[in-house]
Amino acid sequence: MKKFLISLSFIGLFSINAIAQDYKTHKVKLGETIESIAKTYMVTPYDIYALNPDAKTSLQPDMVLIIPRSKILDTQVQTQTTKLLSYKTHKVKRKETLYSISKKYNITINDIKKHNNRLYSESLRKGDKINIPQYSNATTTTSLENTIKTYQVLPKEGKWRVAYKFGITVDELEKLNPTLKDTLQIGDIINVPNIANNEEKIIDDEFGYYTVVPREGFLALERKLGLTQDEIEALNPELIDNGLKAGMIIKVPKDVTNNSGDSNVQRSVLMDKLVNFSTKNIAVMLPFRLNRVDMDSIQEVKDMLRKEGLLNISLDFHTGVLMALDSAKQLGISTKLDVYDTKARITEVSHILNDNDFSEYDAVIGPFMADCFNRTASMLRLENVPMVSPVSIPSHLYRNVFQTIPSNELLLKKIVAFVKQDSIPSRIIIISDEKHRKVSNTLKREFSLAKQIFSRTDEETGKDAYYILKEDIEEELLDGRTIVFLETKDEGFVSNVVSMLNGFNGIDEELEIEREIILMTTNKNKAFDGENVSNNYALSNLKFHYPSPNKPYDNEQSNSFVTRYKKQWNTTPNRYAIRGFDLTMDVLLRLATADNLYDASTNDIETEYVENKFRYSKKMFGGYYNEAVYIVKYDDLKIVEVISNNNNID
Repeated sequence: MKKFLISLSFIGLFSINAIAQDYKTHKVKLGETIESIAKTYMVTPYDIYALNPDAKTSLQPDMVLIIPRSKILDTQVQTQTTKLLSYKTHKVKRKETLYSISKKYNITINDIKKHNNRLYSESLRKGDKINIPQYSNATTTTSLENTIKTYQVLPKEGKWRVAYKFGITVDELEKLNPTLKDTLQIGDIINVPNIANNEEKIIDDEFGYYTVVPREGFLALERKLGLTQDEIEALNPELIDNGLKAGMIIKVPKDVTNNSGDSNVQRSVLMDKLVNFSTKNIAVMLPFRLNRVDMDSIQEVKDMLRKEGLLNISLDFHTGVLMALDSAKQLGISTKLDVYDTKARITEVSHILNDNDFSEYDAVIGPFMADCFNRTASMLRLENVPMVSPVSIPSHLYRNVFQTIPSNELLLKKIVAFVKQDSIPSRIIIISDEKHRKVSNTLKREFSLAKQIFSRTDEETGKDAYYILKEDIEEELLDGRTIVFLETKDEGFVSNVVSMLNGFNGIDEELEIEREIILMTTNKNKAFDGENVSNNYALSNLKFHYPSPNKPYDNEQSNSFVTRYKKQWNTTPNRYAIRGFDLTMDVLLRLATADNLYDASTNDIETEYVENKFRYSKKMFGGYYNEAVYIVKYDDLKIVEVISNNNNID
C-alpha cells in the first residue's frame, strides 16, 4: 500500500525547436500542480519555476511549461489518463463528512469541493445534494527520457546531504533508488534529479540542517526552533517562492535547539476532532510465549501465570488494549485487531512478518522486547507502516517508528528546566556515584554554582563504596532551601543519602537554623523503591521530585476507565493494563483525526489519558519521539503531579 506510484494526468509533449536540444515541454492539464508535474519528470518545483517564472503566480490549463531534460533515462513510464464522464448525486446523511464520502466513492476531498464550489466556504449539512464526479482511467505509456542523471557519492555524504544538495527529500531520493541501502558508501552510483551544476546546493558545516515534518508551518518552526519566517527564508531563499514542504531539508543556525515546550502546547481533546471513521487495522505484537504453556493443564497454567513475568505483563497490556477498542467503538471508531505472539524471539518475529501481510496495517503496536521491535521496524520501514514502541526505547529511530517512552536525556532536560523556573533562590548539591559522573557533570554545566559530591571509594580495592559521610555534606546544608540531586542505581547508596538528608532536614536547634531539603533525581529507578528507603516516608519528607513518562492515577478520584476495568476484570488495573489502554486509545484517536498516524502526530498536539500523555517531535531524518513528560513528587506517601504556582517549587 505504501509503494511509490506515479499517477498523474497524461503528459502532453510538444517540441520547440529553439530548446529541443536541452529541454522538453509539458502542456498543463486540469488539476495538475507544479509539485505533481515535478514528480512526474523527477525534477524539483523550483527547477520548473526557474524556467517558467509566470507559473509562480498563475498556473493555468493548457499553459506550456519548459521542463529540463536529463541525459540518461530513456525507459517508458506508465502514466494515467483521467477523464470526467458524468456526475452522480449524493444525498448527505447524518454524521457523514467530506472524508467519509471521499472514501466511499474513492475520490479526494478536493475532487468533491472542485465540483461543489460552495463547499470551499460552507460546511456540509445533512440533506445536502452534492455532485460526485465519475471518472474513467486509462493507463498509457510515454517516454520521459533525460529526466534524471546519475551521481557518484562523495566522502561524508549520507542520504540527507545528497537530498539537500539536489533539492529533494530523503523519501524522494529513496524512491528514485528503490534498492538503496541504509547507508550510502563512497563511490555509490545513484539517481538524482537532473539539475544544473550551479543549482546544486552546498552543505555548509557551519550551519545545521532540519527536516520539515507534515503540516509544519513557519509559526510551528518559530515555536520549535526559535527562528522567525524572515530568518528562515534568509537562509533558504527558495522558500520565499515555494514555501515549506513536508520532508524538505532547510538550513538553520548551527546552535539552534528544539525550543518546543509545554507552555506553547494546548492539550488536545481528539474525540472532538474525529473525521476519519474508516475501520482501523491494528496489529499488536506481544511476548505471550504461549507455546510453553500446556493449556490442557489448569495447574500448569496457574503456575506459569505465577512465575512468568512476561506472560503476566502481556496479558495485562492486552486487557488494556481491548478496553481501548471498546471505548473507541463507542465513539464510532471500528477496529480490526490482529494479535501476534512473538514468543520474545527474533526468529519468531521474522516468521510472523514473512508469513503475514503487514502492509495494510494503520499501526503496529509492539513488540515489547527492544531487539524484536528493532527487527520488526527495520523490516516494515520500506512499507512505511507506523511502528509504536510501547514499553522500550528503540535502538534505532527509523522514520516509521514512534518512541513513546521519553529518553533519559529528555527527562534530564525537563527537570533542569523545571528547577530553573523556580523563583525562590536555592542552593544546589549534586550527589552521585562514579557510574553517574557524566550525569553529575551535565547538571554542573546547567547549574554552575552547584556543589558536586561523589560517593566514597574503598581504600583497599579503589572501587566505588556507594556511601558518603556526614562531613561530606554538612557544611553545604545551610539555612533555607537546598535542592539535592541524587544520581545512582544503587539501593544502598539511596538509603544512605536519604537517611542522612532526613537527619538534616527541618529545624536545627543547636545552630538555630531551619533547612528545607528537596530531593530530586533526573531518572528514578528501582533503587528508590527499595525497602530500606522507609516505605516512601523518607522520600515524602524530602518532597522527592523526578521527571516521569507517567503519573499514577488518584484512587480517590473517579475514573471511568478504572471503574469499567474493575467491573469487567474484577481487579484494579496495574500500570501495564493502563499503558495498554492509554497507548492504544491515543493511536486510534489520532488515526480518526487524520489520514494516517504521521499526519496526526505534529508537535502541537498533546494528548493525555489515565496515566500517560503523548506529544511527538520528529527526529531529523528519523522517526518520532514522545517529549511529553510529567514532573511528579512524593507528597504525604502518595505520588502526585507537580503543579507550579507562580513559578515556585512546592
